[in-house]
Amino acid sequence: MNNRKLLPVIVTSFIILFVVILLSSSLFLTIKPGERGIIFDRFAGLKVDNIYGPGFHVKAPWNDMILTDVTETKIEETMDVLDKSGLSIKVDVSIRFHPLFNKVGYLYEIFRGDFINRLVVPEARSTVRKVMGRYTAEEIYSTKRSEVEAAIITETEDILLSNYIVMKALLIRSINLPEQIKGAIENKLQQEQEALAYQYRLDKEKSEAERMRIQAEGEARANAIINSSLTSALLKMRGIEATMKLAESENAKVVIIGSGSDGLPLILGNN
Repeated sequence: MNNRKLLPVIVTSFIILFVVILLSSSLFLTIKPGERGIIFDRFAGLKVDNIYGPGFHVKAPWNDMILTDVTETKIEETMDVLDKSGLSIKVDVSIRFHPLFNKVGYLYEIFRGDFINRLVVPEARSTVRKVMGRYTAEEIYSTKRSEVEAAIITETEDILLSNYIVMKALLIRSINLPEQIKGAIENKLQQEQEALAYQYRLDKEKSEAERMRIQAEGEARANAIINSSLTSALLKMRGIEATMKLAESENAKVVIIGSGSDGLPLILGNN
């Protein structure tokens, strides 16, 4: 009797278990690291603000979980752009980026799963062309290259972030000009460097000439001061002092013969 009462319960439990196993792929799922999940409710639509992170999750079987890769992505683009004068330049650019984790719902709603080709690539290309169009080929290639790169990075970063993309880096790998233009620019730069070197030498020589002039003027003023102070009495006194020091020397043999025209004795002989 008891077995007959338990039989419906056992059958019902078995059926429920069977249904759960059958629907397990629709009820349970695991989101891996580097992914985010977005629920598409068949009755309420896409829940763009309800983002699921990595881990185990349970959902209603009639809903779909859309998985989005949020790992950092790198793209490399080669593009032809025009400078301020209309000259064609080939540029190689690398960009590293990832979507904002809590905004992947908006990206999916607007771009589905192809925000890279429908958003990142076109915006990056547009910004590079727009920025380089403000400069001449010579400025892009040499004199203002760092300024051009900084403007491209800043403007690309701003436009992508406004569309929920975080740009980690933008690198301009190379800028290629037509060989004739490139040669002309390099030749001009070389001539400018030579002119600067020549001007440096001229400035150095002018500085040396000015130094020598100042030194000569100083020596002339010093000699003038000395000459104005050399009186005949002073010279006699200095001569007497020198004669006395020489006469007092132990190694000196002094012979005095007459006197000089200035009244000082003449001293000859020396050991």
